Amino acid sequence: MADYSYDLVVIGSGPAGEGAAINAVKQGLKVAVVDERALPGGNCTHLGTIPSKALRHSVRRMMQYNNMPLFRSIGEPRWFSFPEMMKAADDVITKQVEGRTKGYARNRVRLHIGRASFTAKHQISVTGQDGKNVAIDSKFFLIATGSSPYRPDDINFDHSCVFDSDTILSMDSSPRNIIIYGAGVIGCEYASIFSGLDTRVDLVNTREWLMSFLDDEISDALSYHLRDLNVMVRHNEEYERVMTNDTGVTLELKSGKRIHAEALLWCNGRSGNTKSLGLANIGLEADERGQLSVNEDYQTSVPNVYAVGDVIGWPSLAGAAYDQGRAAASHMCAMEDQHRVNDVATGIWTIPEISFVGKNESELTEQKIPYEIGRAYFKDTARAQISGEEVGMLKILFHQDTLEILGIHCFGAEAAEIIHIGQAIMNQQGEANTIKYFLSTTFNYPTMAEAYRIASMNGLNRVRREHRHFDEKQR
Repeated sequence: MADYSYDLVVIGSGPAGEGAAINAVKQGLKVAVVDERALPGGNCTHLGTIPSKALRHSVRRMMQYNNMPLFRSIGEPRWFSFPEMMKAADDVITKQVEGRTKGYARNRVRLHIGRASFTAKHQISVTGQDGKNVAIDSKFFLIATGSSPYRPDDINFDHSCVFDSDTILSMDSSPRNIIIYGAGVIGCEYASIFSGLDTRVDLVNTREWLMSFLDDEISDALSYHLRDLNVMVRHNEEYERVMTNDTGVTLELKSGKRIHAEALLWCNGRSGNTKSLGLANIGLEADERGQLSVNEDYQTSVPNVYAVGDVIGWPSLAGAAYDQGRAAASHMCAMEDQHRVNDVATGIWTIPEISFVGKNESELTEQKIPYEIGRAYFKDTARAQISGEEVGMLKILFHQDTLEILGIHCFGAEAAEIIHIGQAIMNQQGEANTIKYFLSTTFNYPTMAEAYRIASMNGLNRVRREHRHFDEKQR
């Protein structure tokens, strides 16, 4: 006999779970959310996206102040410690939690605090903080438990100088130097943050170049600017062992190098949070990374159990996870206008930040698609000159013949905002997706949107020159 019964139970209160819960309740379903934390928001709000981006914002503001001639004329540079910078994130987290709590209450979504585990295909047991269990029945379940940093067994994460991307937020001092192992999105973001705090950073990359999924030109730009921030980037390196003592951490690499620092931040991979869900009780099995396989409607092999967000892997982005949750709920409710997450804009909050959508040059070349490039450098735009944020560029890849936009890549301040202008046009159907849009539309001036006009003119001028050259050869 169940203690509670619902139409949908969402396990996890992060963006993916929130998207599913709110969409389902709007369609008339009786919905509950289960989370181990007493405060909603998931890892995104409490450990990942929100605190790290709030921290980055504070660091970037300090860097702007310290580099701006106007402020230098009236005083010396100002430096703040890591804990002082983290205080700014606390207020943002509080506001995010308040907003989500009110949203669930307003929509009559019941929150159950505790750890969920499947006992049957239509039932879970929730163990509360007091150790008591409650049984909850539901027609549908949605797993949105997120992910956690991968921790190798041979590294002592209990040592006071060893951190992962969750525990780093509780660091109580500012190290003079730090080793960051793993140069993916999280590793590069924290390399920017710590270098902005005047901490010497060794960024150990296990691959040939930074974030190989980026357009080559953007990856090169990131490498250059990280080095400009005094980040030591070490490519093609793997750890042999990690040694700790009272003075810090020594990382011994398979190449024979040894690096010593006051702290180590491990950023090499994440695993889905599925171990405690009792998946075997319903015939489900996660892969070696703790992730679940789903179909295009986010159903697992158990039809009434769905999974979304980090727990299914790509793209592991908060915005995409929210839409995945909405899409899964739409499928449960047999809605016709289901939005499936396919091609999404990616934002990377390094300093400067990066964002892209669509294909990069290597992919288009491999697919033998004839493309041209339009570039705009931020230093040539009035808005960037006014703000002092002149580092960066906008790069548009488009078809040489049809002028269809194939990919957009942006590097620089507010890149994650700028990208959505191009994304909106790129997602139009047929002839509406054209680089000519940016020449036939008047943008406010001075704005960063001007970069689209500049890049379009640059690319179309190149196409016209090539066509003229081809026509002359034909004659």
